[in-house]
Amino acid sequence: MVKHIKLLLIAFGLFVSAQAQDSTKAAAPAPKADTVVPSPATTFSGSLDLYYRYNFANAKAVPGFPYANQNNYTSFTNSQNSFELGMATIRADHTWSKAGVTVELGFGRRAQEFSYNEAYNSGLPGGLPTTNFSLANVVQAYVYYNLTDKIKLTAGKWGTHIGYEVVDAASNRNYSMSYMFSYGPFYNMGLKADITLSGKSAFMVGISNPTDNSTTMSTSKMFIAQFSTATSNSAWKFYLNYQGGVLTDSTSLSQFDLVLTGTISPKFGIGFNATDQMRKISGGHNNWGGAALYLNWDPSSLFGLTLRSEYFADVDQVVTPGSFSEFTLTGQFHLGKLTFMPELRLDNSANSAFLKNDDSPTGTTFSGILAATYVF
Repeated sequence: MVKHIKLLLIAFGLFVSAQAQDSTKAAAPAPKADTVVPSPATTFSGSLDLYYRYNFANAKAVPGFPYANQNNYTSFTNSQNSFELGMATIRADHTWSKAGVTVELGFGRRAQEFSYNEAYNSGLPGGLPTTNFSLANVVQAYVYYNLTDKIKLTAGKWGTHIGYEVVDAASNRNYSMSYMFSYGPFYNMGLKADITLSGKSAFMVGISNPTDNSTTMSTSKMFIAQFSTATSNSAWKFYLNYQGGVLTDSTSLSQFDLVLTGTISPKFGIGFNATDQMRKISGGHNNWGGAALYLNWDPSSLFGLTLRSEYFADVDQVVTPGSFSEFTLTGQFHLGKLTFMPELRLDNSANSAFLKNDDSPTGTTFSGILAATYVF
């Protein structure tokens, strides 16, 4: 009897053990503590722009004055009767949790002129390459971290917050650049904090190297700031921008900049930019400033038209040979990701800074541009 009871207990134990093993096999295994969640994919994008420019004065070459014979004192279109590559870019973006990174590389004259302090020893196109030449190919490179849902920290190199226009041709409605863009800051290298306020308002504050310097031996730093706001439907947007700091022991700089954009109707919009930069120097100060109005008309998704009217006041001849005004009319023919941009531009100089075909000075010059951009 005892023997049968032992056999029964043994059989019962084996049955319970088998059921436990089946139960263990059926249940999903618990995740390990070091399991790695797959990282989101990196996104890639890019653009290419190219152009042909012809100044109708067709002035002769003047040794030592490369801009005079081209009748052009603004950025990125310093050529005459030549097919030119502007800039080819490739951009990579990646986000992970609360952090992210953006790297945009650019190749071509536009990229070199944008990062002129890294590209040329003299700081001007035409100078010898610097030992930091590879930095000129970095259009943007920054990392960011969202401390909270309202505070984001960014460190690295990014396009300046000042002004209406940007370096990427495909993001502008005019192909040639304004005087204010050409002589204002191009980019900042430093640290900034973007802070979301109530409603549509936001504030940015930061510190950076001296204007347009990815690397510097100077201990001086620039203070940068921006306040932005918009209407409830975002039809109108307002930006108040600032940069300022000590450049040398005897020189300081401060610049205030205002940008306003508005949508009047689905087919008509406007943009406005005004800026003033003052430099305090030993024994006094000098400054330049300007204002531009952009009128945008888009009768269809295939065609748009933009008229830019600008006045650039440089009475002290801080960065140009006097004051200028310009009127630029640009068309945009959209063929998918390809856009053709025919453009006509009239420039006026208060100090007759342009040349006629016979090399005599003149206050007015007229140019035409045929440009194309492609984004992917």
